[in-house]
Formats: sequence, structure tokens, C-alpha cells
Amino acid sequence: MTQLESEKEKVEKLGSLAFIVAQKRGGVFAPEKFLEKNPFAFPFLLDEDRSVTKQYGVYHRIGLDAFDIARPATFVIGRDGMIRYIHVGRVQSDHAPMEEVLDELKRAAKP
Repeated sequence: MTQLESEKEKVEKLGSLAFIVAQKRGGVFAPEKFLEKNPFAFPFLLDEDRSVTKQYGVYHRIGLDAFDIARPATFVIGRDGMIRYIHVGRVQSDHAPMEEVLDELKRAAKP
């Protein structure tokens, strides 16, 4: 997430961005408290019932690094609504390479 924050201007020129987090408000990780201490430039949406993460296929019930959570994932969606890029991490620290994401954003921004 912090990678994308540091590239805010580039991302905004190419499109828009939202973070979707599979956590419950007031839950163990208290996302609302985290956001108070660490504000983000982009919308931060809570997927409290895991419906979005399940639809995108990134939810996993039990893993070596967590349970009942989503894998870190990055999707680039074109203006036509089609998914142009997918990166699904194997563990919570596995994130899409920033240059790949920016390249795909550039491609998706083209008419």
C-alpha cells in the first residue's frame, strides 16, 4: 500500500485506485484506528463479510500466514471494466512490483 501512496501523482494521472481490506470494523486489527494513525490518499474500503475478496478469488480460509483473510492482490481494471492485470500474493508480504502496476495502468488508460 505504501508503494502506491508514494506514486500517488502517477496513479492519479492514469486512473483511480481503491484499497479493499478483508477486515471487520472494530475487529482484532482495528482498521479504523490504523487509518487514523496512517491516513491514505486513496479510498480504503472494508470488505467485512469477505464477499468482494471471495468474488475475486483471493480469499483463503486457512493458510500458513493467516486464517479467514484475503491474500494481498492487485487488480488493474481498464476503463471498459475488463481486468487487465492480476497479481495475487502467496503470503501477506508478497505484493505486486510497482513498475508492473504502473505499466499496466498506462496500458489500461489507453482508449
